[in-house]
Amino acid sequence: MNGILKGAMMQNIESLECKNQTVIKEFILLGFRNIQDMKIFLLLVFLVVYLMTMMANILIIMLVLADLRLHTPMYFFLGNLSLLETLYSSTISPRMLASLVTGDRTISISGCFVQHYLFVSLAAVECYLLFAMSCDRCLAICKPLHYVSLMNGQLCLKMAAGSWIAGFFASTVTIILMSRLVFSGPNEINHFFCDTFPIIQLSRSNTFFLETLILVFVAVFTLPPFTLTLMSYVFIIIAILKIPSTTGRKKAFSTCSSHLIVVAIYYGTIAAVYILPDSTSLRDLNKAFSIFYTILTPLVNPLIYSLRNKDVKDSFQKFAMIVFGKAQTINQKK
Repeated sequence: MNGILKGAMMQNIESLECKNQTVIKEFILLGFRNIQDMKIFLLLVFLVVYLMTMMANILIIMLVLADLRLHTPMYFFLGNLSLLETLYSSTISPRMLASLVTGDRTISISGCFVQHYLFVSLAAVECYLLFAMSCDRCLAICKPLHYVSLMNGQLCLKMAAGSWIAGFFASTVTIILMSRLVFSGPNEINHFFCDTFPIIQLSRSNTFFLETLILVFVAVFTLPPFTLTLMSYVFIIIAILKIPSTTGRKKAFSTCSSHLIVVAIYYGTIAAVYILPDSTSLRDLNKAFSIFYTILTPLVNPLIYSLRNKDVKDSFQKFAMIVFGKAQTINQKK
């Protein structure tokens, strides 16, 4: 009799859990609710940044593909980075802009998971791409005589493919585990996008194993490329110091320092968001840090890495002359 009662109770509990799982069909992204008076200003700023990000990165991709002079390892990685930033920015910004325009802050659970999966995957890919680019520059500066033989097309393809595969592999494991979580309320995510821990905190399930696994994955997939990237720039700086020409040293230091600033901002803001304790007083600060690596970095990267390069500038001028030349020819025919 007791066994029957226990079985019935277990069935009732499972039934209630299944019902609870279907109670929540969407999340609410609270976003920047504390600064509603600045909504129009934020909309204009984020819209301009997003459009500039898309134009700058798409331009670089087009130039790298079209100009044979840019078919080198350095620009191959820059093209990959621009493709990454285009996808990365499009994962976060359009949904946020739509929310600012319409005031609708809801997002379906499946849509939230897709956004989270793409965001985490592309963030991990960027860590490895930045490392690959630092390796390329390290070999070019420290081993100039062996650079062509070492950094060949096959190695470039392997490094780029490895970056994309490693990034998406890490997030695939975690998103599968997250999809099994039970969400029965509340459904408000105190963020402007579907970030990892704000989602997990809404679950009624035991998330200790998942949170531990995520921290392990963050350590494995970010610390090694970050450490190796810094080591590459240390070798680069040592090689620069050996340059006899003062002008050459200044030029090399200018490029190297700008690259280091991008790496420092990207990793520094990510570390601040995930290391700072989750408290009410710090949540707005976490959102501010998140803006740097989700919205501003995709715009800064093409400006720092690509559009300041002489080869890219020359390629753009050539491209512009061809486009405007064809436009003038068409107008003359009309």
